[in-house]
Amino acid sequence: MSARPKLVIGANGFLGSHVTRQLVESGAEVRAMVRPGGTTTGIDDLVLQRFHGDVFDTETLTRAMAGCDVVYYCVVDTRAWLRDPTPLFRTNVEGTRNVLDVAAHANLKRFVFTSSYVTIGRRRGRRATEQDTLKWRRALGPYVLSRLQAEQLVLRYAHEYGPPAVAMCVSTTYGSGDWGQTPHGAMIAGAAFGKVPFVMDGIQLEVVGVDDAARAMILAAERGRNGERYIISEKMMTNREIVRIAVQEAGAPMPQRSVPVPALYAMAAMGSLKARLEGSNEHLNLPSVRLMRAESELDHTKATRELGWEPQPVEESIRAAARFWVELRAAMRKAKAPQAE
Repeated sequence: MSARPKLVIGANGFLGSHVTRQLVESGAEVRAMVRPGGTTTGIDDLVLQRFHGDVFDTETLTRAMAGCDVVYYCVVDTRAWLRDPTPLFRTNVEGTRNVLDVAAHANLKRFVFTSSYVTIGRRRGRRATEQDTLKWRRALGPYVLSRLQAEQLVLRYAHEYGPPAVAMCVSTTYGSGDWGQTPHGAMIAGAAFGKVPFVMDGIQLEVVGVDDAARAMILAAERGRNGERYIISEKMMTNREIVRIAVQEAGAPMPQRSVPVPALYAMAAMGSLKARLEGSNEHLNLPSVRLMRAESELDHTKATRELGWEPQPVEESIRAAARFWVELRAAMRKAKAPQAE
């Protein structure tokens, strides 16, 4: 690893904080760019240089990138449930464009972009690879479109303008340190606390440990090929399997109810209708259910072959996530308890 500084944009997020921590622990000089007022609990114990600004703060971006050889871009708006998708495109597409414009003049060795596994085109009966590009359709919703457009933008810049960039198609991440409570982290917390009302039968997700995903990002900076994308996912798991592992680790009861796919679609349709009629943001809507219905497994062979990435079984990362929430709740209760004199 070179002696030049590394910049992590979105260093306080779930994946970004793990990338930042691994870089610091490797002995690298690390710069962390975070939004003003953002929660930084996940990186507060690390020795690094901080820059405060968002992805539209061109002046701060320029200062933060000056002299760096690698930028890890870990900023994404994951709120797929928003009724008004404007913020999704503003952050995921236009924000990425602004950062790329700065990076194109920063003499970087690599720009490592956090993309998503949703940009991979999947069909039943075959394992999908990086060669399978998603053909977006309206039913998938604006969130997926925003991620697809952002990835295409990064790869176009890599080929036409610079910087030398790679797109990391990261699947659903699990592990400890989810201080901002990602949507999938909230599900693990609910399971650990015995508050998940039901499991979703027929729902399966591509999953990966957050530490493994962070390691893949760092490997990509060293070994990735310009303009390429890499699938970063360990395996496919059902919702029932994920919940079972979390409740067993936490000692919580397994939900007794299950909801089959047809019923889940009916509930999602009601959520979408309510959002349209009331102008509300409903987490359970039709696009969100379609996101959870993977049609085929993903193949991460390319990341193993080219990056040397060897992910660990994700089950331990799910257990770590459950322990994180249990320990956090215990610490909060202890802090609130009256102190004996």
